[in-house]
Amino acid sequence: MTAKSPTLLALAVLVAAAPIGCHAPPPNLRNAQWQAMRLHQQNTVIARERDAAATQLATMSEQNAQLASRNAELEHRAAKLESDVDVAHRRLNNLASERSKLHDRYVGLLKRVNEKGNPLPGDATRRFEDLARRYPEFEFDPSTGVSKFHADVLFRSGSAVVRKHAHPVLKEFAEIMNDGKARDLKILVVGHTDDEDILKPVVKAKHPTNWHLSTNRADSVVLLLNQFGLNETRMGAAGYSMFQPVSTNDDEAGRQRNRRVEIYVLAPDAVVAGWDPQHVERR
Repeated sequence: MTAKSPTLLALAVLVAAAPIGCHAPPPNLRNAQWQAMRLHQQNTVIARERDAAATQLATMSEQNAQLASRNAELEHRAAKLESDVDVAHRRLNNLASERSKLHDRYVGLLKRVNEKGNPLPGDATRRFEDLARRYPEFEFDPSTGVSKFHADVLFRSGSAVVRKHAHPVLKEFAEIMNDGKARDLKILVVGHTDDEDILKPVVKAKHPTNWHLSTNRADSVVLLLNQFGLNETRMGAAGYSMFQPVSTNDDEAGRQRNRRVEIYVLAPDAVVAGWDPQHVERR
């Protein structure tokens, strides 16, 4: 048999003690009965509220545990991201340092060219001057030995593939550099662009920035000269993006002049791309 609460027992006693028949219970007894019933109802409500509060507390405890676990996971991810960012910053600093060193080497090479003048022998200089007369898109400075090609002549807009009609002049260039005393000379191919950003998706996929476009064009000229017989060990390639203009970029004529590929002829002892064969460790 299930045990009954004291309130129910008291209520049962009061009911049992009530007279049967037409005699009504005294007023005090009725009041006690009603109070007992109200107390029972209140106890029932309180018990339900207590159970609901206990359930809610358990739910909140579980949610707090989940939040604590999630917070720990987020802190771990944040720490890893911070570590990754620190590594990326160090890599960027290293790349910036390497670019600065390459820039200094490139400037040194150009300075040597300007100081020493044209290293080409007389017959090669004359042949380059004749080449410039026959090909208007090819410029040659006999005082420095620097050759220039307008990029719009060598390449289509946004492309780093040398146009077919530019192959003959580059082929003759390679032939001159492979003849006589010119065979001892080295060259540095440098690409330049105008200041317009690369916007077309199809072009941006291959050349994300003007840095990429200028260096990719220089690479294309080097590779084509190699196909025409120039040894790769005699050549270097560099790109200066938009940062070495020879004209303003205010109009199309100026931008066209800035889009160019320059070829510097270097003395046999010139250190191309920062490498000096005399300093190679021999084993």
